Amino acid sequence: MVEGVPKILWTVVATVFATTAAATLVVHGQETPCYFVFGDSVFDNGNNNALNTIAKVNYLPYGIDYPEGPTGRFSNGRIIPDVIAELAGFNDTIPPFAGAPPAQAKIGLNYASGGGGIREETSQNLGERISLRKQINNHQSAIINAVVPPSQLRRCLYTISIGSNDYLNNYFLQPPTPARLQYTPKEFAESLIRLYNIYLKQLYLLGARNVALFGIGKIGCTPRIIASLGGGVGCAEEVNQAVVLFNNKLQALVEDFNDRFSSVKFTYVDLFSGNAEDFAALGITVGDRSCCTVNPGEELCAQNGPVCPDRTKYIFWDNVHTTETINTVIATSVYNGDITSPFSVAELVD
Repeated sequence: MVEGVPKILWTVVATVFATTAAATLVVHGQETPCYFVFGDSVFDNGNNNALNTIAKVNYLPYGIDYPEGPTGRFSNGRIIPDVIAELAGFNDTIPPFAGAPPAQAKIGLNYASGGGGIREETSQNLGERISLRKQINNHQSAIINAVVPPSQLRRCLYTISIGSNDYLNNYFLQPPTPARLQYTPKEFAESLIRLYNIYLKQLYLLGARNVALFGIGKIGCTPRIIASLGGGVGCAEEVNQAVVLFNNKLQALVEDFNDRFSSVKFTYVDLFSGNAEDFAALGITVGDRSCCTVNPGEELCAQNGPVCPDRTKYIFWDNVHTTETINTVIATSVYNGDITSPFSVAELVD
């Protein structure tokens, strides 16, 4: 039995895992004119490489299973946006904003940044990072410089995965941060959603109409948080309970956008619900530790350190981020609509 499994598909994983490999090959041409990605390290594919930050992974063993090797992806191989792009019919992955030519904005850009958060001060303990506000500003500059037609932008796909760092590297950081001292968990979730609402409205004004918002998974069950706040023996339920407050409000925000704007299709991605299943039959048997070597008190893989021989058996690549196997399962279920509401990503690009 795998215990403490966050950011996976819980009840649907058993049904989609067996067909994932085939599903990623069922592509019928590019379904949407462009794809824009926003978020944190779950989606970052290289924007942090040139930043002065400890939240960058342009070294082995990261990328050990990726054709180009280490690129800045926080995994052993592909990340969720890579698989979504494939399923949506793109010939190539969506490149990072950093270093991309201006014309790339007509096809798609990835603005995500490891350590990025909804709040500006989030992850200041890590060094430089690109907050959601700055990512949207980068997007505005990119589409203006490339003169992307508004009619095209309204048909593009947008995915956002943000908020985990506002808890991991802000609210639950030790020693207590000003945010922790100022807000109850309910008040903190409300403060995050107020800011998120502002940024989403800005994105809407820039043309975004087909948007998938990823909720936060059970980050209280990651190896990092189990070790630091769970006493080393189990999930930190205080963290998970705080995340539930955020997710509920995010889902309500999605419903509000869909109700107020007739031209939009916003959808919520549920990475939290369900209970851990027995993954032994699927070959995923390790959910309580990382595949790569992580030094005590650290979160990321030790540079050039040894890794587990079979990555397909592991949930976690390092002490927070998931393996390519799990990323593929998540992306496929998001695209098919197994864990989204009210739209699948396939419907967003239709």
